[in-house]
Amino acid sequence: MQYLALGLTMGLGSGVAPGPLLALVLVTSLKEGFRGGARVALAPLISDTPIVIASVLAVGSLPEPALRGLALVGGCYVVWLGVDAMRRIAAYQDPLAGGRDQRVSVLRAALVNVLSPHPWLFWITVGSPILVRAWQDAWWNGMGFLLGFYALLLGSKVAMAALVATGRHALGERGMRLAQAGAGALLVAAGTALLVEAAFGA
Repeated sequence: MQYLALGLTMGLGSGVAPGPLLALVLVTSLKEGFRGGARVALAPLISDTPIVIASVLAVGSLPEPALRGLALVGGCYVVWLGVDAMRRIAAYQDPLAGGRDQRVSVLRAALVNVLSPHPWLFWITVGSPILVRAWQDAWWNGMGFLLGFYALLLGSKVAMAALVATGRHALGERGMRLAQAGAGALLVAAGTALLVEAAFGA
């Protein structure tokens, strides 16, 4: 349950946090409707597979002290993501602006995601150490983390696509700001928990 809860928290925080993929989801939802936006939202199912495999293979061969060090680095990175998301609220820019005429395919969205440094940084410093440790405890803990993370990572983006597709004003700038603040707070909380576990865990 611990790893499932961690996956859910980090998945929701990462899914709602601003980034290039979320912007593509919103743009596509406005132009093509919910189905188009939802397809783009599922792009991580394509792009994250090689990222997760490569990261787990690299991290899985590291000794325990190195994993603990990566966990500390990863915790700091997640906290930074959360603080950065909340800091950017004051400088909010509509991610739909300037992108209405650009058609986005699922493969293009997957390419944008796989070329972005954020998924690589997350899985090398955060996701893979957690996944390796969870799998070593029990395989269902590893699966729980993965399922929880991707259920809310993808689900939150699909939900955002639905909000935009049903009407731009259903979300609005205020809604975007609140979602960004909530995502930042979740990431800060998850990163702090990782730091505490890495520093004082067994």
